[in-house]
Amino acid sequence: MASETTQPGFWARVQRASVERLHIRMESLVVLLALSTAMALLSPYFLSLSNFLNILLATSTIGVLAIAATFVIGSGGLDLSLGSVMGLAGVAGAFVAVNLGWPSVLAVIACILAGAIAGYINGQLVTRAFVPAFIVTLGMLGLARGLALVISKGRAIYGLPPEIVYIGQGRPFGVPMPVIIFVLTAIVAHAVLAYTRFGRHTLALGDSEGAARAAGIRVEHHRRIIYTLSGALAGLAGLLFTARVNAGDPTAGINYELTAITAAIIGGTNLFGGRASILGTMIGALIMGVLQNGLTLLAVQSYYQQMAIGAVLILAVFIDQYQVRKESRV
Repeated sequence: MASETTQPGFWARVQRASVERLHIRMESLVVLLALSTAMALLSPYFLSLSNFLNILLATSTIGVLAIAATFVIGSGGLDLSLGSVMGLAGVAGAFVAVNLGWPSVLAVIACILAGAIAGYINGQLVTRAFVPAFIVTLGMLGLARGLALVISKGRAIYGLPPEIVYIGQGRPFGVPMPVIIFVLTAIVAHAVLAYTRFGRHTLALGDSEGAARAAGIRVEHHRRIIYTLSGALAGLAGLLFTARVNAGDPTAGINYELTAITAAIIGGTNLFGGRASILGTMIGALIMGVLQNGLTLLAVQSYYQQMAIGAVLILAVFIDQYQVRKESRV
């Protein structure tokens, strides 16, 4: 008797094609379109060009942080210090440019280097001291925030040079500079994660650290690189934020790690590692940007917005785990 084979339905085929070719989940794109449609119906200002640019501008900083979260979570790790490291990096860059009076290029390097050092410390503690990533990055959250307050003496550092301000406020061809930097960063990150050995090793760590070790991957070394990269990207986000507001603010980035992690998970990154998508993360970041922008246009108070972000995070993890259980039964 010939065995019967069931053909997957249309939606399943579309999902599989999107994952294999574009490394995104169609559910994320559908949610973005549905949310945008709802906000357009609720607010007459939502579809304006200026508001669209505002969404992209606000998404750029969170988007860079979400890319950092994607690498870490995809490898089976966790980084709760992203927002604080972002604030520290911005203060470090402003301090170098304003208080020390050094050239702007050194201030830019200081931003990224400060983030990379914080990430490297995270990686060293996770891999050498064997402290859980949750504890290490939670501790770094407080350390980085405190150090930013010490360096700035609890006050924002104003008066950045015009070269740095242009990074945050410049508009070549009418497009905000942070948006251009975010898109370029996402393209490079997607290529690295999806098409290089480094990306394959990153996801292999998240899928099974034991199997990755057996396959010859230098697990501890690779994990240190991932955390250093995460910190450097948080430093880049700090640069974008500082340049946009023309100040090194020690309180910048509070709760940003929550939004970044949510964007990554909405985009299809598995909270427990082994699966990640930079393009999906970009869609997730846009979902968070549209949600926050729409709630602002509807005059929803900020603490309700935080509640909405938390609810979206829980829902995203629930849907992700539901999909995993569904696929495991197939």
